[in-house]
Amino acid sequence: MISRRLPLASAALLAVGALALSGCTAGDTGGSGGDGASMTLWHNSTTGPGVEFWEATVADFEKANPGVTIEIQSIQNEDLDGKLQTALNSGDAPDIFLQRGGGKMAAMVKAGQLKDLTDAIDGPAADEIPDAAYSANSLDDKIYAMPVAVLPGGLFYSQDLFDQAGITENPTTIDELESATEALKAAGIDPVALGAKDAWPAAHWYYWFALRECSSDTLAKAADEMSFDDECWVRAGEDLQDFAATEPFNDGFLTTTAQQGAASSAGLIANKQAAMELMGAWDPGVIGSLTPDQKPLPDLSWFPFPEVEGGEGEPGSMMGGVDGYSCSVDAPDACVDFLNYLGTSEVQTAYYKAFNAPPVNTVAQEAVTEPYLKDILEAYNAAPYATQWLDTVYGQNVGNALNVAVVTMLSGQGTPEDIVKAVEDAAAKA
Repeated sequence: MISRRLPLASAALLAVGALALSGCTAGDTGGSGGDGASMTLWHNSTTGPGVEFWEATVADFEKANPGVTIEIQSIQNEDLDGKLQTALNSGDAPDIFLQRGGGKMAAMVKAGQLKDLTDAIDGPAADEIPDAAYSANSLDDKIYAMPVAVLPGGLFYSQDLFDQAGITENPTTIDELESATEALKAAGIDPVALGAKDAWPAAHWYYWFALRECSSDTLAKAADEMSFDDECWVRAGEDLQDFAATEPFNDGFLTTTAQQGAASSAGLIANKQAAMELMGAWDPGVIGSLTPDQKPLPDLSWFPFPEVEGGEGEPGSMMGGVDGYSCSVDAPDACVDFLNYLGTSEVQTAYYKAFNAPPVNTVAQEAVTEPYLKDILEAYNAAPYATQWLDTVYGQNVGNALNVAVVTMLSGQGTPEDIVKAVEDAAAKA
């Protein structure tokens, strides 16, 4: 389930050979349109522009397709996977829902819970979204979700706070990152915001150290065979343990949430209470929703996860998820029409503006103006290797075991070896 490359055209490259705007509207997706269908949609946006995007998008689609209705349900991100799995297994799945791909999607395909979209994608969604963007939502050459955003990770930071601490260059190595955190502490600033209560944000640190320590072949073997016998997996835990020992994280990070309110890790960045956060490219939108005026943080910047000296990972390798939307297997044809509508440049541009995240539609990408998003696209396109988040790659059960084990270590109750054992034990039960 690991991809050697999931390229996303950069803003600079898009000017060359970009397709003309199609002028497609909600009713021009080439599907069955108004067939009297009633559907449900589950997404993970709970505040601000994200909620407004889904309300407006659904309203426009319903207006252009008389007789079609879509009931929207907004679910907190950390609760979505569990609720979705329960709904799918009980036969009461939503018609349209957020798809994270990887092992999680593979389990749904194996259970016969997803509609095959391979021959149903058409119009701008087929013409203006690169094949590579579909690859993360494909299995055995069949497409099971409409991609909406590629969300590479890295460190988002406040330029104002870096300036205040006298940091003039972005860290490129872990030693330089540690020097930056010491400079921030000396200036009275919490260096790194971490919402470890939700587990996965803490585990992201381990994922990235693993990406730097492990070769691409080792990562592929782990994904295909659930084999974690290479010493790099323990070294990644040791790297994180050593970094955590420098006390870079906010006070109370073990009880801090990731995205829920001003006291969350994203909220700490939004309100200049901490300098940086390791997160995926959805973070600018979350941060913007938590600033005092609920607008994008003006001084937000980004840099890639630093390199680890002696690591076997290819320098510049990147990690990130590909958010998409699937139709449950019994969803009406109008579900596919709606997904094709999500892939149009008009809706994709609205998605980018609402979530402050890179869209997958190449025409919509021309609207990207933020320097940090351009930096993310540039780094991602130059990466020699890319993978999805490891908990996504390994599936729900193994991924959860990994995430919890990382938090256990950070709390002082576990070791790097315990992380590997927890993953191996969960994989043996899968």
